[in-house]
Amino acid sequence: MSTSEDTLRTSPDTFDADSVTSKGAPQEHARQVSGMFGRIARWYDLLNHVLSGGLDLYWRYRLVRQVVPGPTGRVLDLAAGTLDVAREIHRQHPGMRVPALDFCEAMLRAGQPKLVDGVQDVIWPAVADGRRLPLTDASVDCVTIAFGIRNIVPRREAFEEMLRVLVPGGRACILEFGTGKTPVWKGLYNFYLNTLLPLVGRCVSGDAGAYRYLADTIMSFPDADALAAEMHDAGFTRVYHLPLTSGIVRLHVGEKPL
Repeated sequence: MSTSEDTLRTSPDTFDADSVTSKGAPQEHARQVSGMFGRIARWYDLLNHVLSGGLDLYWRYRLVRQVVPGPTGRVLDLAAGTLDVAREIHRQHPGMRVPALDFCEAMLRAGQPKLVDGVQDVIWPAVADGRRLPLTDASVDCVTIAFGIRNIVPRREAFEEMLRVLVPGGRACILEFGTGKTPVWKGLYNFYLNTLLPLVGRCVSGDAGAYRYLADTIMSFPDADALAAEMHDAGFTRVYHLPLTSGIVRLHVGEKPL
């Protein structure tokens, strides 16, 4: 598939052009995070598989299992990165259309070769800010976001935007690393985060800083109950979370009130 400008597009029946990120002024934090992911985009998939021991495939599968189709026939994949979650949504729900939004254009472009054999007709990658989504109100049945909510500051703005674009009763399904504040495997996971992860990241991608950022944000991230409280405070109902792989990863689900 071509990687020309028209491949990162919006769909006229869903997207509101007045909200597109390029018309706003993103915070410096968002620019820095986008630049960091842009530097490692070509290595991102390989490092995901290596650093998780292949468990990232299972985690994405479990995330998409929480998706419930609804009246719009659309699932928003936020922080879509290299489009693996979007493709898993299409695999499990082939009739759904998937706006796949990310603030980092380089990540979306790294995922473009995956949009083949008709997949490009139902997965719509576009550059957008998670705090100002270029979608109309109540335009998607579900929102998924995998390992991206840590990178959006403030989180409440992202939660409020998810609620806005969801249909009543629609779900937000959030996959995120558990906090490093809670020891897992007798502290072995923290050793991995603080020592091995930056080392492997540097050896493969040449950018130790990106994986030091990853470790630092995992260590400082709220625990599962605190994140659930944030979702409640933002307006979600029926919020729950599930531990995966001994709590290394948490799957959070909340619904928009009817």
